[in-house]
Amino acid sequence: MNKLTIKNCPLCNGVQIDQVMACKDYYASGEAFELCRCHGCGFLFTQNFPVEGEIGRYYATPNYISHSDTRKGLVNFVYHWVRKYMLGCKVSLVIRESHKRKGSLLDIGTGTGYFPNAMQRKGWQVSAVEKNEKARDFAKKQFGLDVLPDNQLREFKAGSFDVITLWHVLEHLEDLNGVWEHLHGLLKDKGILIIAVPNSSSFDARKYQEHWAAYDVPRHLWHFTPDSIQRFGVKHGFILTGRYPMPFDAFYVSMLSEKNMNHSLYFIRGMLTGALAWFSSLAKKERSSSMIYIFRKR
Repeated sequence: MNKLTIKNCPLCNGVQIDQVMACKDYYASGEAFELCRCHGCGFLFTQNFPVEGEIGRYYATPNYISHSDTRKGLVNFVYHWVRKYMLGCKVSLVIRESHKRKGSLLDIGTGTGYFPNAMQRKGWQVSAVEKNEKARDFAKKQFGLDVLPDNQLREFKAGSFDVITLWHVLEHLEDLNGVWEHLHGLLKDKGILIIAVPNSSSFDARKYQEHWAAYDVPRHLWHFTPDSIQRFGVKHGFILTGRYPMPFDAFYVSMLSEKNMNHSLYFIRGMLTGALAWFSSLAKKERSSSMIYIFRKR
């Protein structure tokens, strides 16, 4: 298998890379992958991950819930209940931050199509891109959405969109700096970029360490903090104008982390840790398990 070794930090181009911990792929392969940190800027990333053309098999499992519509099992049931609630929150966030009741939106990594369907129902003109063929087929059958494969992302014209959204997607994309540059070009001058990613400096990340489910190696390549993602935005011509915690993520991620550790009563243990993480993020939102960031062009 061809693997990509990061020799220069994607954020600061530093060459001093320190190994931090080994994390296990709990979903597909059982393999271990190293997490490394740039000595200069502190950016954390997965090292020696499969190249884009070969990483697909690590997604090819029914356990990978973002491309699954199953409600079997307590964790899946909770996931789908929270997703339904959060859809309404995301729609409201787009309308509030864009200052538009209707507009043009691009959703990248759209999964099975729930979010673009919700935006279309609000009257928005929506384009959606998704790599997984089964997820695209589901979106077509369930919602009538014509979701494009990811290789057609380059076909959109510059300045096409009022809003671009990536809900837990940026951490999966190999060409990190290239993606930032392309997103900048696709946005209108007054457009906004909305990115949601796990927070590797969160309360639950610090508690669970290498068992933290949101490391999700090797599917998650990059492990952002509020500081590092703001610096990426600045690097590519954006300014950060807002950030919001995703409070429910701590409960779900903590449940999975407890399961990763083979703890009994993982649901109850995860709920308790999620509650502690919730209170921690109330005191300081930068401790939230996941964060939503709003960027505008400089």
